[in-house]
Amino acid sequence: MVATPIGNLGDITARARAVLAAVDAVVCEDSRVTGRLLRHLGIARPLLVYHEHNAARMRPKLLARLARGESLALVADAGTPCIADPGYKLVREALSRGVPVRAVPGPCAAVAALSVCGLPTDRFLFQGFLPAKRAARRRVLAELRAVGATLVLYEAPHRLRDTLEDCLEELGDREACIARELTKRHEELRRGRIGELLAGLAAAPRGEIVLVIGPPPTAAPDEEALRRALQEALSRTSLRDAVAAVAAASGAPRSLVYRLALGLRGRGEG
Repeated sequence: MVATPIGNLGDITARARAVLAAVDAVVCEDSRVTGRLLRHLGIARPLLVYHEHNAARMRPKLLARLARGESLALVADAGTPCIADPGYKLVREALSRGVPVRAVPGPCAAVAALSVCGLPTDRFLFQGFLPAKRAARRRVLAELRAVGATLVLYEAPHRLRDTLEDCLEELGDREACIARELTKRHEELRRGRIGELLAGLAAAPRGEIVLVIGPPPTAAPDEEALRRALQEALSRTSLRDAVAAVAAASGAPRSLVYRLALGLRGRGEG
């Protein structure tokens, strides 16, 4: 399991270079991407393509080669294999057959983002990519709401705004960091609360993105205090604006504030 650079090619380790040069074949997601890396390193090795679309067909072939005593290096397009990649099934089956599996550690976008985001790192949860559809995405975020840890997400640039909006809705206005193009020429880190990051997002950014979100407040939201704030806000503005104002002022999840506001309206208060 060989980690490869997530951007800066200088991050390849001496051990990774030596292993890639010595194995019988390199198993990769995209032969064009890995081919460029091997050419840069001056290494010529056969490439075997293994990804989520051909994994079921390729896995028996790779296991057969391992059974014959061949050595294979599994790499991702960038970073550490099996992190948000399909390689774990190959690893599991290899181990179940007594094939030794070794880690050649190195770059990992999730860990790199954690190390520079300025958010708590003593406990974190790696979620990877959230579902692309909003309803499913919000369900997952709702499940993560009470997790007392920093959250680490991968996200596509064109979905970043939608994801930030859903995070604000389901998690509240927490501290967060957008880490974009880590180790590359246009590396960028944006820190602030989710609402601030959302307001400063003029257009869909380009490149690889890691979104790090701080843990929830240590104390649960005071629902009675939120109701009092909502009553006051509803006396002078619309339900939508009242919810937005109270959620922003308290940092409580907007979905919780909205539910409380509906409850007040249902009882004829505000």
